[in-house]
Amino acid sequence: MPAAVLVAASVLVSYVNALPSSLAGLKVYGTYIVLALGLLVSLVFRRGRVLFAVLTLTVAYVSFRFFLQSGQDKFVAYAVFSVLCLFVPFNLGALSLLKERGTFNRHGLQRLVVIVVQIAFAAWVVLSRNVTTVEWAYHPLVETGLSATSPVPQLGIAVIALCFVTSLWAWLVTRSAIDLGMAGAVAAFGIAAHGITTPNMFAVFVTAAALILMIAVLQDTFRMAFRDELTGLPSRRTLNERLAGVGRSYTVAMLDVDRFKGLNDHYGHDVGDQVLKMVAAQLAQVGGGGNAYRYGGEEFTLLFPGKSVDEALPHLEALREDIASRKLALRKSDRPARADSGKGRRGAHATDSAVSVTVSIGVAERNERLATPDGVIQAADKALYRAKSKGRNQVSR
Repeated sequence: MPAAVLVAASVLVSYVNALPSSLAGLKVYGTYIVLALGLLVSLVFRRGRVLFAVLTLTVAYVSFRFFLQSGQDKFVAYAVFSVLCLFVPFNLGALSLLKERGTFNRHGLQRLVVIVVQIAFAAWVVLSRNVTTVEWAYHPLVETGLSATSPVPQLGIAVIALCFVTSLWAWLVTRSAIDLGMAGAVAAFGIAAHGITTPNMFAVFVTAAALILMIAVLQDTFRMAFRDELTGLPSRRTLNERLAGVGRSYTVAMLDVDRFKGLNDHYGHDVGDQVLKMVAAQLAQVGGGGNAYRYGGEEFTLLFPGKSVDEALPHLEALREDIASRKLALRKSDRPARADSGKGRRGAHATDSAVSVTVSIGVAERNERLATPDGVIQAADKALYRAKSKGRNQVSR
């Protein structure tokens, strides 16, 4: 998505001047409108990191309009531009590393203070005409011809590159649309700064940066609604929507981790979460065209579109055996640190180094008697309880 927006922005730059007179106002107010929408969307969906990222872009664009585009003297323009090249990517990169803490709290206040301090620093440099600081910002890090190809100081290029890599790394770790949006926004600002002397370039790419972040919020909200945060599997809501249009032939399997409550009580919730993640990872690889969903708690659902029970059973048996053969290594930090939260667990079982679990599976298919998704799920759930009553770690139909 960020790449698509950046490509679209590159194409749009050359067409802005060709806008008809009826749309001429977009050249002046279009960027402000998108920035305002970005602030509104981040507020509505309570994404504090994006709010302060868009606020940073807003400050950058206002600075561009009033200090770089309005014919200010050369020193003011150079000073403001150098500050933007350093602080804007820094803020975006730093926000990609921070946890989501909301907006109207002490964390939001701290982040706002950082932006205010940066503005105050820029004002001090400009008003005191601190030539030494500006010259330091523009001083080449290495003697190359790079300065002749870009107005961005080498220090700014280094900060932009570092913050882009940082945001990209954060995304690779979290797979969060927000972190990928931060990386896209850093890239968009870097292009905007590089093309500062090209008409419409800065405005279009700051707009692109805000748009990338706004779309990232919507993507992340969609993920939260339709993906289980712990396991990464599609959620029960996604399952319900899939069942509504799955067709007339399908098989549903309900799967439950055996004795999960006892495992949680014995090892603690951290290990319980690790077990659920391990089971979910195996479910995601089930064969036979099956799709895995987290139904709730330690219960999962497998949907086999277009398959009968007989066709799904071999894959379910293979899944059951694979999960039973897996060993989850226990880390020392997984054990409860407080005596009152895990009394008796750290002494008698201190030698445990791994844990394994089994699953029980109930399966049912749609037929004339079970004509609705709810009916098939209920039948699979009853089969699941039969599997448990027969001794667990088996598949029942």
